[in-house]
Amino acid sequence: MLIGLVGKPNVGKSTFFKAMTLMDVLIENYPFATIKPNRGVGHVRVECVEKEFNTRCNPRQGYCIDGTRFTGVELLDVAGLVPGAHEGKGMGNQFLDDLRQADALIHVIDVSGSTNEKGDNVKPGSYDPVNDVKFLEEELDYWFYGILNKKWVKFSRTVEQTKKELYKEVANQFSGLKITEEMVKEALKGFNANSPTSWTNDDLFRFASVLRKTKPIIIAANKIDKSTGEENLKRLKKEFPDYNIIGCSAEVELALKEAANKGIIKYVPGSSSFQVLKQDLNDAQKSALDFMKRFLDKYETTGVQDVLDTVVFKMLKYITVFPGGVKGLKDSHGRTLPDCFLMPPGSTALDFAYHIHTDIGDKFVKAIDVRTKKALGKSYELKNRDIIEIMTT
Repeated sequence: MLIGLVGKPNVGKSTFFKAMTLMDVLIENYPFATIKPNRGVGHVRVECVEKEFNTRCNPRQGYCIDGTRFTGVELLDVAGLVPGAHEGKGMGNQFLDDLRQADALIHVIDVSGSTNEKGDNVKPGSYDPVNDVKFLEEELDYWFYGILNKKWVKFSRTVEQTKKELYKEVANQFSGLKITEEMVKEALKGFNANSPTSWTNDDLFRFASVLRKTKPIIIAANKIDKSTGEENLKRLKKEFPDYNIIGCSAEVELALKEAANKGIIKYVPGSSSFQVLKQDLNDAQKSALDFMKRFLDKYETTGVQDVLDTVVFKMLKYITVFPGGVKGLKDSHGRTLPDCFLMPPGSTALDFAYHIHTDIGDKFVKAIDVRTKKALGKSYELKNRDIIEIMTT
């Protein structure tokens, strides 16, 4: 799974990326600080199964804090986008090409309205962040349209002459963008799928726009801590009721995680509070912690963790599955519950076996539900937080 971060320059996108991954990326208060895409791993929250077995897990990847398991998701932070990117403005279409394989997009905007359409700093509240949502939609529409329009005349004629299913052929053309046949089939409702050669440019652009909406997008309304943020957030939610929009502060989340890494506080990402561990703090540290406490008291979360969790579990509907054994939860290295895998909806026991390793899938005999000790066939549809043992030849 790959989640892409998009947005215009200077809205805190790189700060958001670093807050999720703790990677050392360039963070500067000017447009286009990010030129080449950054790849890293963020983590979604899962209720660990360790409590059920009165044990402590030893994650091979990710980590676990007080029964909350954090499992990895690949993230991609691309160059900033400005209106007219499809015409070559700013970084042009480079950011779009970088995002081809993303399963979903996180659109980071400056909800305080303190950066204009080019990413320049302006007086907070003087720019309307509603424009940012609209311009991203427009750029993605033109991107999809460009892909379709490039070969449409020859493509549509071939489809008609060979009497092939249009939705299958379009899905094949968009396969590199994670667009499935079912998505295309749904998007084609209301269009003349039997005669694509009769489509006008307006028809093609309208279809591109409908198809674009199949790409899951969540809006991370960053800089909510600024004075103009709350009011703008309310307007955004009213203006775009079909979007998931979450107010957040990447700066506060990053500061909390860095303080936790230094042993100053204990903080579970996504929590509404933290515990101070060190008492010998200087005035600057005390002031910073006081600000973060007041922020969490008011908003209950920084919003950053909520954004990623919402994308993975509510929008993409992934589930988590733990490998385990009926006779024990340790692996060959003595680690307890070392893995927690994210699986797409509808995954079967056989899919899980192949996800672990190709050889395990090839030699699959049956699966076992570790909780109930019940044998499961290869077509068993996995449920969230299942603990599964795979038996092989």
